[in-house]
Amino acid sequence: MISMILVLNHKGDVMISRQYRDDVSRAAADSFRLQVIAAKETGTQAPVKRIENCSFLYTRHLNMYFVAITRANVNPALVFEYLFQKITILKAYLGEEFDDNSIRNNMTLIYELMDETMDYGYPQNCAVDVLRLYINLGNIRQQDEPDASELTSQITGAIDWRREGIRHKRNEVYIDVLESINLLMSSQGDILRMEVTAQVQMNTKLTGMPECKFGLNDKLVIEKEASSNRKPGVEIDDCTFHRCVRLGKFDADRTITFIPPDGEFELMRYRVTDNINLPFKIIPAVREMQDQNRVSINLKAISTYNTRLFATHVVIKIPVPKNTAKTKIKTSFGRAKYEPEQSAIIWRIKKFPGKAECMIGADIDLMPTTRNKAWVRPPINVDFQVPMFTSSGVNVRFLRVYDKSGYNTNRWVRYITKAGGYQIRI
Repeated sequence: MISMILVLNHKGDVMISRQYRDDVSRAAADSFRLQVIAAKETGTQAPVKRIENCSFLYTRHLNMYFVAITRANVNPALVFEYLFQKITILKAYLGEEFDDNSIRNNMTLIYELMDETMDYGYPQNCAVDVLRLYINLGNIRQQDEPDASELTSQITGAIDWRREGIRHKRNEVYIDVLESINLLMSSQGDILRMEVTAQVQMNTKLTGMPECKFGLNDKLVIEKEASSNRKPGVEIDDCTFHRCVRLGKFDADRTITFIPPDGEFELMRYRVTDNINLPFKIIPAVREMQDQNRVSINLKAISTYNTRLFATHVVIKIPVPKNTAKTKIKTSFGRAKYEPEQSAIIWRIKKFPGKAECMIGADIDLMPTTRNKAWVRPPINVDFQVPMFTSSGVNVRFLRVYDKSGYNTNRWVRYITKAGGYQIRI
């Protein structure tokens, strides 16, 4: 993992150096100073430099360089995330605009922070609220220091994403299920690619340290429940969770159990590839009349969702040949306009009701060209947003909040499906 962390000024002088492994020497700092800082590479090259079998990953704050050195084949995203977190921690302790003077005046504090956030080259706890419990600037009185057992539980793990003592006048949970549907359909109507990628966003305003249980209509959960009137479940292909979720419980019985952070956070992401409900069917018909230099396009858009729902901000981009001279467009709903800079007819519908059909027809006159080059037809692109509809069929079955005080919680759930890459070839 990470062998050494350096903090250098703009001249390349080392202000802070902490060695976590013995496979990198202090001379590495000179190599970085000569080949990166003196060579004025920063800002023009990628912030990763390979020198003498060592990888140097670095970022800047004002006129200082924060550098991680390693000989291992590390994940660069992890290293950069640690460097960014280190800068965030120093901002919290020293101020947003801390400089090299602040570093020199707080050497002891900074070395303590470096030792607490890294163990033998592996990043550890970087949560500012937890670090402040036991590393301070000397303004915490002896009687205010936490008990040793309490401190250990805070450091080692437990719940650094939520502080104790949170109070809210009204206990509420807002849940947003945001789905993005990706579709590629052939000109014959065959589905070439189709999937739904989604995220569950939460905004929790809960008092204390409540435990929440969250349930979706996951197929594996539904099959386990011995109920004669149970509804069919959705087969979720893969999912990732916020670190507050207890993965052991999910692996055991597919229940999503967690103590939530306060405020907004992303609880999980998931992907579904089977039994997807397409919100729109697009049926195009294109006819090229080369002898008359004309193209005729007719397109029908059919919404498949419930009549009580509306799609909003529907935009259908219908490609036309680049040598289009004039268009004559008729629509049954919405507004359509030929936009030469996009080589397309843009059909906009503010509100598209459920179980409805809308038509557009366009007669296109083409300018004659010296070359008889066939028109390579780009796909039709559709953009939309359908509130209170899920293409995957995923639904929130329950959210239970358990707290010692037993307060009541208001729960609000919202579903939104939008287009990702929704394309139909013509």
